[in-house]
Amino acid sequence: MLDNLRDQASFQEEEEPLDPDAPKPPKLRKPRRSLDQITHMTAQQRFALAVMAIVIVFLLGTLLLVISGKIVPSFLF
Repeated sequence: MLDNLRDQASFQEEEEPLDPDAPKPPKLRKPRRSLDQITHMTAQQRFALAVMAIVIVFLLGTLLLVISGKIVPSFLF
């Protein structure tokens, strides 16, 4: 099974000779997709989602500070 491995490897190299003058095939580039195509959302929808995310982060951060005792809301006293 492994007896002819070296012969097979050298045979494959001989099949594809490298020609330095041969033209190289052009690289295929993927078409660039805009954020609209990726998310299927309009600009207004993405803005509303960003605002909601900022509000959630603000509320969670404030809640964490209240729970840890770093800040004390004035309406508690």
